[in-house]
Amino acid sequence: MASLSSHFQAPTSVFSSASTNSSLNLRKGLPFLVKFNQHGQKKRRFVLKSALDEVSVLDPPPPPPPSGDAKSELISSLKLKLLSIVSGLNRGLAASEDDLRKADAAAKELEAVAGPVDLYGDLDILQGRWKLIYSSAFSSRTLGGSRPGPPTGRLLPITLGQVFQRIDVLSKDFDNIVELELGAPWPLPPLEVTATLAHKFELLGPGKIRIIFEKTTVKTKGNLSQLPPLEVPRIPDNLRPPSNTGSGEFEVTFADADTRITRGDRGELRVFVIS
Repeated sequence: MASLSSHFQAPTSVFSSASTNSSLNLRKGLPFLVKFNQHGQKKRRFVLKSALDEVSVLDPPPPPPPSGDAKSELISSLKLKLLSIVSGLNRGLAASEDDLRKADAAAKELEAVAGPVDLYGDLDILQGRWKLIYSSAFSSRTLGGSRPGPPTGRLLPITLGQVFQRIDVLSKDFDNIVELELGAPWPLPPLEVTATLAHKFELLGPGKIRIIFEKTTVKTKGNLSQLPPLEVPRIPDNLRPPSNTGSGEFEVTFADADTRITRGDRGELRVFVIS
């Protein structure tokens, strides 16, 4: 009869160096303990072990973006949030630094959910007459925004009225239309005029547009509306200041059937609604 020791295999301790090198590596086999029953037969019992150096912790995946009806509802909610923020800022003329930050954050939130604009695939989204309801540039208190322009307020008797953009995707016409009220000495009434800055536009990318200035036309309103439009002579290019080249570029960052957001080449944020 074989000796008892010839049938007994001592289990490797889970705390020994051999266990660290082999038994803890689950890919090399499961360790087990050996016991004998009353008849001298071996019975194996598995012992579960794990190695700390083989445990990896993964960050949970980000939640999937909303789709379908949920995305449409979220976009509508974010649009309403943005319009509510800018509605009382007099197109940006009354905006404080805090107002500028809030409007920019709300616009970025909407842009992120809606995704990039593809004007190559849907240029018709630009078609129509759009009313400007907010421009961050107007917080500079000048009609030129971040570009040179006449100041508003007490220095000059100029009151800014409504501002529109009229876009024709077939003819590539891009007109900025500005309503102004010019003060006059008493007892004369103020002079109401509409200035139309005519441009042509071209696409530079899926959402990027360049406009090229062509001419400015001024038309009187009110009691003098019968007067013909006056075309303002264009400043020769060699006399034009470098900051006023007559052209500009901007990015359309959001557009749907009734709302459009653009960001200008000088950081201006503008919000339009269909008129």
